[in-house]
Amino acid sequence: MVARCRLGSKCGDWLWRKFTFVKKWLPKLFLVCCSFVLCAHSNVLVAQSGHESLGIFEGHSDVGAVLHPGSAAYDAAQRTYTITGSGENMWLAKDAFQFVWKKASGDLSLAADIRFPHPGGNPHRKAALLIRQSLDANAVYADAALHGVGLTALQFRPEIDAATAGVELNFDKITDAPTRLRIEKRGDHFTMFLSFHGEPLHPAGATTRVHLDGPFYIGLGVCSHDKDVSETAVFSNVVVEPLSSSPAEASAKPDLYSTLQAISLDPNARREVVAYTTQGHFEAPNWTRDGKSLIFDQGGRIMTVPVDGGTPQAINIGVATGCNGSHGLSPDGKWLAISCNTPGAPGSRVYILPSSGGELRMVTQNPSSYFHSWSPDGKTIAFARPHPGGGDIWSISVDGGAETRLTTSTGISDDPDYSPDGQYIYFNSDRGGGSMQIWRMRADGSQPEQITFDERNNWTPHVSPNGKWMVFLSYDKSVTGHPANKDISLRLISLSDRKITDLVNLLGGSGTINVPSWAPDSQRLAYVSYELVDAAAK
Repeated sequence: MVARCRLGSKCGDWLWRKFTFVKKWLPKLFLVCCSFVLCAHSNVLVAQSGHESLGIFEGHSDVGAVLHPGSAAYDAAQRTYTITGSGENMWLAKDAFQFVWKKASGDLSLAADIRFPHPGGNPHRKAALLIRQSLDANAVYADAALHGVGLTALQFRPEIDAATAGVELNFDKITDAPTRLRIEKRGDHFTMFLSFHGEPLHPAGATTRVHLDGPFYIGLGVCSHDKDVSETAVFSNVVVEPLSSSPAEASAKPDLYSTLQAISLDPNARREVVAYTTQGHFEAPNWTRDGKSLIFDQGGRIMTVPVDGGTPQAINIGVATGCNGSHGLSPDGKWLAISCNTPGAPGSRVYILPSSGGELRMVTQNPSSYFHSWSPDGKTIAFARPHPGGGDIWSISVDGGAETRLTTSTGISDDPDYSPDGQYIYFNSDRGGGSMQIWRMRADGSQPEQITFDERNNWTPHVSPNGKWMVFLSYDKSVTGHPANKDISLRLISLSDRKITDLVNLLGGSGTINVPSWAPDSQRLAYVSYELVDAAAK
């Protein structure tokens, strides 16, 4: 049985008209409804795009959870971006901020003049130059960030969901802070440059290694550091430039920069503070016993600088010349051991002098002697001496006299460091013809025991004053010897369970932590990193 319409043929005409109407308008109605739903959903990123509206960038987005939507405006006449953003922070494992971006790939740099147009606000509101893997709140990234209080930092998250770390330069107020920042990506190396009031850009001493895959996002970001408010920053003279893959390729003679910094061990706030950076080479930091200053070697002299930064001052070392990165303070802080030449005794020998400077007293009569560690009672010094085909570890009384040879194996035994209880000496050795690994032995040289077992080449062990940790540096297995200016990792080993964690990745090696470099409270570590900078980039 077939159902029929009581309207006859009129029914067919009516149905056809309705079908035509729905066919024409239903797709448009569907798009309008979808747009309404997407805009209403607070967790959806809505990007505004267009070359004319955003200059060199493609879009802008609120990254992460924000209470107040951000905004971005580009003034083509003034070449400025005015960006307003909210967000609780750009730190820890998740970020919340307004981001003006474009997609990019390869090696490049981003530079801009930055200012906060409105005084006050949260001291740690941030205006940043970002290079970021994705628009996810927990993405891998690196940025050069100006804080409202003047603090300037290279911040980075090396892995998804990892806690953000940062290399910081502290300024007393925003008017003392740099006015122009630049971030460079060369391979996995990220470097921050800065300029004060129109001077040429120069390295800030802040660098890190972060790996990004494929295309990434580059651009400008603003975070209010207070979820309940919005903050505004102005970026002008914004420049994105492609770079060669390494400074060595960009310049036949890249400039070497050295940076002295201190890193905290808190895994949730791994902050690094720059104490001193300059063009040229220096090395091997020690802490003073009050934890306020660092001692290092520069140009054959022994220098000191406040941990919080300042101008280095030379320690009076009398007639000593050609000092190297082998020096350290006695346990009571009264005496300083150095390894230097003197006019009547060429070749590195160990000398002792008052820690504030003064008259030298020779400890080792034989040349090619390099200080490494004081015994905890302050009566004995452990030092290293190379020989053809390797090197050995020795000890001697602080009063001089006979030397005691503690290692006699073939190959290299080097970098001795006493444990805080004086029972052990930790050192690195390639005994047996294998890779360089960390060992320890009794203070008299007996009972050698291997501590690390991996494919890396491990050097320069130093035990924390509280005896809980040991820091050492690691090269890739392909690197032989103890060269400078290589990709290395500073690593921590827990001496209770011997679990190893990476602390920081950097360009370094010889000079980074040659001598004991723990803060007296065992909560911070000082080290020197290096940068090879293309002169054209400054």
